[in-house]
Amino acid sequence: MGEVGIISIGMTYSYILYVSLFGALVVCFLWLRDARIFWRTGLPGYRNAAYRGVFYTAIAFAGAGVGMVWEFVSLIIILIALYLQGKVKKERNLIWTKDSSIADRLTGNTSYRPPGAQGKKGT
Repeated sequence: MGEVGIISIGMTYSYILYVSLFGALVVCFLWLRDARIFWRTGLPGYRNAAYRGVFYTAIAFAGAGVGMVWEFVSLIIILIALYLQGKVKKERNLIWTKDSSIADRLTGNTSYRPPGAQGKKGT
C-alpha cells in the first residue's frame, strides 16, 4: 500500500514540471556547448559564457527542484536562467558563417581555430 501512495503522489505533477525539467536540461546543454566551443577556439566570450553557464545551470536545476512544490515559480526561475545565459556576449560572427548548418550550430562544431593553433598537436 505504501508504494501505491508514493506512485500516486509522483503522478500528480502537471505538465509544467516536465517543461521546467526540460528547460533545465536545455540550460545545461547550452553551457556544455559553450564550454566545447571555448575549448576548441579559446575565444574569451565563450570562456565567459562557459564560466557563467555553471552558475546559470545551477540556478536552473535549483529551479527544477523548486518545481516539486511551486511549479510556476520553477518555470520563472528557469526562464530567468535562460534569459541570462542568452545575454552573454559571444563572438558568434567569428565561428559560424552563412554556410554553417543548424547541426553545426547546435553541437558547437566550428572550423575556426585561433591564430597559431594550426601547428599544435591535438587541435
